Amino acid sequence: MQPMIRNPKDFWTGLIFMAVGAAFIIIAQDYAMGSARKMGPAYFPVVLSGLLMIIGLATTVRALITPGSGVGRFAIGPMALVTFGVVLFGVLVRQAGLVPSVAVLVLVSAYASVHFRLRTAVLLAIGSAAFCALVFIQGLELPIPMFGPIFGE
Repeated sequence: MQPMIRNPKDFWTGLIFMAVGAAFIIIAQDYAMGSARKMGPAYFPVVLSGLLMIIGLATTVRALITPGSGVGRFAIGPMALVTFGVVLFGVLVRQAGLVPSVAVLVLVSAYASVHFRLRTAVLLAIGSAAFCALVFIQGLELPIPMFGPIFGE
């Protein structure tokens, strides 16, 4: 007899997507929804969560229909490195500024990959930092320093 779940990786991915979407919809219940014309603080998270749940449902259904690979080992080390990079970004952004913080985030997170190459990671860090500076500081005019007080600004 053939197992009902033909693609365990997609099945669990779909369930995780639906759980995260449901969690954010539950969290957003205390906020005002608003309308498409005048969005409240819950509008954007609820719409994104709904889309995430739809993608999760489609992924889960696909896992029951098409065959695929099983779930591999849980990569705790790389996950911890990426989490550390995000925490480090949060700690550094006020004192170092957006550009160095994004660069550090990208470098630490890239090191988590088995395909890590220093030259590629440095180029990606420079490009990401420049892109974030253009979008968030120049374009959206967010009050985040490009380079923080530890660089004399």
